[in-house]
Amino acid sequence: MLGKKERLILLGLALLILLVVSYFENVIFFKALSTLFQDYALAFLMVFVHNITVISLILLGMTFYADLVVLGFFKGQKYEYVVLEHPGTFAVVFTIMIVFVSILRGSTLVFGTINVETLPKILIISAPIGILEGYGIYFTIKKTLSRAMSLKNLAYAYCIFLIAAVIEVNFIMLLL
Repeated sequence: MLGKKERLILLGLALLILLVVSYFENVIFFKALSTLFQDYALAFLMVFVHNITVISLILLGMTFYADLVVLGFFKGQKYEYVVLEHPGTFAVVFTIMIVFVSILRGSTLVFGTINVETLPKILIISAPIGILEGYGIYFTIKKTLSRAMSLKNLAYAYCIFLIAAVIEVNFIMLLL
């Protein structure tokens, strides 16, 4: 069994490795986006891998932060426990931020820039996917910061993103 500090170091290393891997996955994903949707299976696989990478990065980051706080690495700070004491509130704020940035990123990919006039249309069109992915992000953050994440909860979160990937790819295929 690992000690708490060894576990924290391994979590930090895993987070660092996943950050590097996610950078390359992100570059490949967005460079291949135009050709990606010519093959349904490939599009689904890439969207699902992208979603799982993002949620895994959030999960590892939140777990790392929670362990840092619990192990006392922020001694003397005023607000280190606020996030752990109010995981639901933090999860809502963080989820809204991620979904909003994703919508802006999607607008940039489609139009080359953020087109404020079309944002309401994009919001309406992407609402079902955004709600599903937003719930998955909220669920993962809340369970992680509440220190209640189990394998069953993790499988549930990944299933949410599996369903979201199916809906997202089908929706994009309909638009093309």
